Amino acid sequence: MQRVSLTCHPASLSAAVRSLEVEIGGALDLRYILDGDLSRIRTRPLSAPRRVDELWKSTCFEAFVGEASGSYREFNFSPSTEWAGYNFSGYRAGMAPVDKEWTPSLRIHRKEHRFELEASLRVVLPLRLALAAVIEETDGALSYWALKHPSDKPDFHHPDSFTLEL
Repeated sequence: MQRVSLTCHPASLSAAVRSLEVEIGGALDLRYILDGDLSRIRTRPLSAPRRVDELWKSTCFEAFVGEASGSYREFNFSPSTEWAGYNFSGYRAGMAPVDKEWTPSLRIHRKEHRFELEASLRVVLPLRLALAAVIEETDGALSYWALKHPSDKPDFHHPDSFTLEL
C-alpha cells in the first residue's frame, strides 16, 4: 500500500482542512483521508450510491486514470456516496460517461475530526494516476487539492498532473 499527500492549490486556501492523504492499494483501491474541522466542511447529504453529474461543484474526491494513448477517465466520489465517471479522448476532449462496468464501490467512515472515503475501481495495470479533491467550506469557499498543481489555476486534467505510475 502506498500513501501520498495532496496539497492545496496556492490560489485557494482552506482553514478547515489540516491534511488530505490518499492510500493506494490493490488494482485501484483508494482511501481518501481528510483530517480537519468537519463542522466547517459542506458535504452533500448521504444517499444511495448513484451516478450524478457536477459533483465537483461541492466537496468531492477525484481520481484521473490515464492511459499511454493520452486518453483518460475522470472519477468523482462524493461523501454522499454519489459518483460520476467520464471518458476523455485527450486533454479535456471527447467527454462521455463511462460504461456501467466502471461503477465504483464506495464506503464512508466519519469520526470527530477525520473523514474517510474508500473507492474501489476495476482497472488494468499499468496506468498513470492523478489524485485530487475539491473541498467546500460552509461559507461557500472552495479549495482545490492535488498531488501536483502544474498551472497557475487549479486544473486536475492537466497532463502534468498524472504523477503516479502503477
